[in-house]
Amino acid sequence: MTKSVGIIGCGWLGYALAKKLLNEKHNVAVTTQSEKKKQKLFKDNINAELLTLPINEYEPEVLSVFSQKILIISITPGIRQGRSDYPEKVAQIIKMAELGKVEKVILLSTTAVYNGLTGLVDEQSILDMSDNKVAIICAAEDEAREFLGTTVILRLAGLVGPERHPGQFLQGNKVFAEPKAFINLIHQDDVVGVIMEIIEAENMSGTYNAVSATETSKQHYYHAAASALSLPVPEFSFETSMGSGKRINDAKLRDSIAYQFIHDDLIVWLNKSVAGL
Repeated sequence: MTKSVGIIGCGWLGYALAKKLLNEKHNVAVTTQSEKKKQKLFKDNINAELLTLPINEYEPEVLSVFSQKILIISITPGIRQGRSDYPEKVAQIIKMAELGKVEKVILLSTTAVYNGLTGLVDEQSILDMSDNKVAIICAAEDEAREFLGTTVILRLAGLVGPERHPGQFLQGNKVFAEPKAFINLIHQDDVVGVIMEIIEAENMSGTYNAVSATETSKQHYYHAAASALSLPVPEFSFETSMGSGKRINDAKLRDSIAYQFIHDDLIVWLNKSVAGL
């Protein structure tokens, strides 16, 4: 069945999702902050509109993206850039979604919400609200939960995929911390696949983690990434190592949808992806 889907934020992930939706013959509307990017999207037959967040309350945006049945919020929190208005942006989007009669909102959140935790963590874990980043992410998620329709919050692990090969982070003289910590990553293809399943699911709501099944240390993973690109083995600092850190559990998601991960073993993907760089 054809769906009508809006995507707030057509960046690296949003663009891949929009292309997949179009290939599946769904109706798609997206937003971008750049006129140049808007024109590029038009050339790809993607219906794009300009939207700058936060929205000026005195000039409410009347955009077709807010009249779609399903709305995906794919914006970055901007915390690394010193911003703290992520919850405000999500609240404004939710308000516009309700005015536009959106039925389902999917917020693409992040497993950074588990910062400060160790061991196996899942959606029921008690979060460290003393961490400013965690508090901001939680506040944004809470705004999404206020939506009067159906809400799905998808907490994504670190993203890898086209143009984001982990080996590229090894360029330069970097020394990595926490060598024994688990990696918590997911491939773009699998994020898109999971979202497609959530779009199709009629009764799915709540909060879900999404992460590959690759269970290995940061040291082993980045050694494999360096090897795949024939780069020098990266250096790791063991002085402040805290052990294995946290491992994200996404059993709830995997039990809720029938999706089969394409790149569940990211070590295998590392080696296969070199030719595409």
